[in-house]
Amino acid sequence: MPVKCGLCEKKAILKRPKTGDALCKDCFFWAFEEEVHKTIIDANLFSPGEVVAIGASGGKDSTVLAYTLKTLNERYDYKLDLILLSVDEGITGYRDDSLETVKRNQQQYELPLKIISYKELYGWTMDDIVKQVGLKNNCTFCGVFRRQALDRGAMLLKVDKIVTGHNADDIAETVIMNILRGDIARLKRCTAITTGADGALPRCKPFKYTYEKEIVMYAYFKKLDYFSTECIYSPNAYRGHARTYIKDLEAIRPSSIIDIIHSGECMAVKKEVKLPVQGTCSRCGYISSQEVCKACVLLEGLNKGLPKLGIGKPHKVKKLEAQGKIFTDTKNPKFVENRDADKGSMANNAAALDF
Repeated sequence: MPVKCGLCEKKAILKRPKTGDALCKDCFFWAFEEEVHKTIIDANLFSPGEVVAIGASGGKDSTVLAYTLKTLNERYDYKLDLILLSVDEGITGYRDDSLETVKRNQQQYELPLKIISYKELYGWTMDDIVKQVGLKNNCTFCGVFRRQALDRGAMLLKVDKIVTGHNADDIAETVIMNILRGDIARLKRCTAITTGADGALPRCKPFKYTYEKEIVMYAYFKKLDYFSTECIYSPNAYRGHARTYIKDLEAIRPSSIIDIIHSGECMAVKKEVKLPVQGTCSRCGYISSQEVCKACVLLEGLNKGLPKLGIGKPHKVKKLEAQGKIFTDTKNPKFVENRDADKGSMANNAAALDF
């Protein structure tokens, strides 16, 4: 006997991974969209008239986010101006293909699109970086550079907020990674639905409570155009181990993902746990808890032929400073002279882009 939809009595065609409810296709679409809408309203993510940049990679998460936000913006009259913002890391055979998907999404959703690249910002592509550092630590470079590139692109567009497709699975993975590293202070930031609210550019996660499996199902049944190939440089990423662990837990107990997020939120409320005070990088002006931001340190290492500089031990960095091979003290007059001679100086590249 056919299973009926739990909402409308029609024939059910799927079982929701998040709740276990049997639903027809139309009711699943409605439930999915309404849950995202509730997340947006409960967290007061947007205000009428804001310009919002959608971090668009061409993958399932950002594609579904763009489609859903456009749908809800029209249904509930959020009065938002939506823009697609993509970062080209310079990964041949991966990002160049996914950007073609983003360009098709631009036409399908009738939204403006801006693409900003590592090459124009930093003077390096990820293909170049991997040749220098190998596959072991390349995700460190990409993660730091990508976050800053997205912010700089958004500032160029003069948007009010950035939204990203980080879903519940992603956040649960980050909670586990921070716990395993003993980095309890970062739980507050990684579980927050909005970060950077006290800075110039808030970043929001409307999919904070949305399961990855449901995003895939939504994209499949809606027949959305998205790119599904995994980054060719990510198989060795530390996050992959946390992802496998989360998937194993979900198979046993589907509520594990939300439970982990809530646990991270509870651990983050301890008063004695504090994040470093945020300031600005003395080189590029980007937000940083150190005098020189991580991106500038990584970039200097690449430009000096010392690609492991930013991921090495602090005492090794100080040794290189003592030898005069690097300069991280902006009060040292040699710093300006050497920095300006560097290929791909971020401050110089940003100035050329009118940041």
